[in-house]
Amino acid sequence: MPGYQSITSKMVRVPIGPGQEVYSRRGAMLAYTGRVRFAPSTTAGQGIAGTLGRAVAGERTEMMHVTGQGSAMFGHAGLEVTVVELSGGDTLYVEADRLLVHDASLRVGTMFLGEQGGIGGVIRGAVSGQGLFTTTLTGDGSCALLTHGGVMEMPITPQRPVHVDPQAYVAHRGRLQNKLTTAVGLRDLIGRGSGEGFQLQLSGDGVVYVQPSERKI
Repeated sequence: MPGYQSITSKMVRVPIGPGQEVYSRRGAMLAYTGRVRFAPSTTAGQGIAGTLGRAVAGERTEMMHVTGQGSAMFGHAGLEVTVVELSGGDTLYVEADRLLVHDASLRVGTMFLGEQGGIGGVIRGAVSGQGLFTTTLTGDGSCALLTHGGVMEMPITPQRPVHVDPQAYVAHRGRLQNKLTTAVGLRDLIGRGSGEGFQLQLSGDGVVYVQPSERKI
């Protein structure tokens, strides 16, 4: 069955059929053909614990379970849509509100940012506006992300780490380590919520997705 097809930079067509169920952002369906059904989903394929954690933190995004036979078109708020293909057990780390649609076959998880850098991960979430949690998608399949102005894919190697404005960061995949760095002294950080004094340093082997904007969803 054909995969996700970009209709415009802001709309994607997704095939729906046996073995091709998806989860979509609630309210993001634009049109569909065939016998396609939409049902609200509490967990969107992830564990109850992660779902409850997000709900308590106020970071949960409502999703729909899409089944049947046909195709559906998705988009949201005129934002740019980028299709990402995962294979070989790849894991994508992305904010939940940037997920437009993803294959139900992908394993969905919720990761506390403190697991990536301890208190530094929590500070990173505060500075970037990402919050305390991020979503993980693992396996073989497709997903579509929402961004302001599209994305640039920047490859990262052990010899070539990349520094990204935390508010321009969209997602990353691969075996990467990340930490928040700053070029100014700690006392200069008091009262700052963002700015070029902060950078997100990613190192290892993978790809980071960067948007040409500091706007959040």
